[in-house]
Amino acid sequence: MKNILLALLLANILYFMWGMLTEEESQPGVAFVQESDLGPPLDVTTGRDSDDVASVGAVLGSGEPSALEAVVGRSCVTIGPFRDKPDADSAELEYANEGMNVSQRGTRAQVFVGHWVWIRNIADDATAKDILARLNAGGLGDAYIDRSDEAGLKISLGLFGDVSGAEKIELQARSLDLPAEIIPSTSERDVFFVDIGLLPGRGAGAIVEKYGQERVQLRDAATCPQ
Repeated sequence: MKNILLALLLANILYFMWGMLTEEESQPGVAFVQESDLGPPLDVTTGRDSDDVASVGAVLGSGEPSALEAVVGRSCVTIGPFRDKPDADSAELEYANEGMNVSQRGTRAQVFVGHWVWIRNIADDATAKDILARLNAGGLGDAYIDRSDEAGLKISLGLFGDVSGAEKIELQARSLDLPAEIIPSTSERDVFFVDIGLLPGRGAGAIVEKYGQERVQLRDAATCPQ
């Protein structure tokens, strides 16, 4: 009986040792977890208004353009003012042919005309004629008397688009001891602007290079096509 007990004890010890030797080491893999072990489901709309969620879906789909712009942004350029409508038409057609969204609009605005060179506040006709004779003798034969100013007589020495040309005539008149001055002039007239929606990834560098920085409005200053 004693031998049987010893044999059973030895068998248990051997079985225990075999189990330890044959236990598999932990390896990376896939763990199968019961759904009940994960706890209650999460509420993904917590802290969000259901209407807000719906509106985002509408914006990214077929929502209002203004809402879409708020999400994805927009990049627009405005060119102008154009004094002549055919020039605005040409710009509009050019960028429309490149696949851009383009529109044209007209308005009334004060437009720079040029730099006038004047001799103003002339006392009377006799003085004006004397000044005119001195200008003619000094090589400024294009000068003429202007009687349109209610403040008094004045003599025009010319209108110049380039300020350097106006300064040259001003200095020439002053060399004759005549009080010439340069006065920028504007006039209210119809002008035209071309609004362009740039294509994705398209910059405005080429447009600025073509029309000049002073005639191209960017970012918040620009108006997007209607």
